[in-house]
Amino acid sequence: MENITSFTWRRLKNRYNLVGKKCNNCDSVYFAPRMICSKCNPPQETVDFKLSGLGEVVSFSLVNVPPEEHAAMAPYVLAIVQLKDGPKLTTQIVDCTEKEMKIGMPVEAVFRKITEDGNGLISYGFKFRPLLNGRG
Repeated sequence: MENITSFTWRRLKNRYNLVGKKCNNCDSVYFAPRMICSKCNPPQETVDFKLSGLGEVVSFSLVNVPPEEHAAMAPYVLAIVQLKDGPKLTTQIVDCTEKEMKIGMPVEAVFRKITEDGNGLISYGFKFRPLLNGRG
């Protein structure tokens, strides 16, 4: 992925804007996006759907030995988040320690730095943080 420019990444709606897909027939929501709904028979096309960015933690783990490109962030919490819109996704939890983490904790999407290539190219995307006062 070294040859992919930041301009190219910005064109991926799901990376920067938390956009999934929704079936107009059965209202199923998908993230990562898919072109057709696998629940409908015959398969139906899906349309862009802006996810709310709100959800709750259903599982989590502390990552002590991450891949090389994420070594500077270690240790960090990685979680499976059930979005209010339907899909589950794997994401990093920020602004929270492992000791503060709880199953069922309400969280919200935030825009943060994902990696830096050492040559000045910084990749951004979404992560999740605890929802203040459990609002949402």
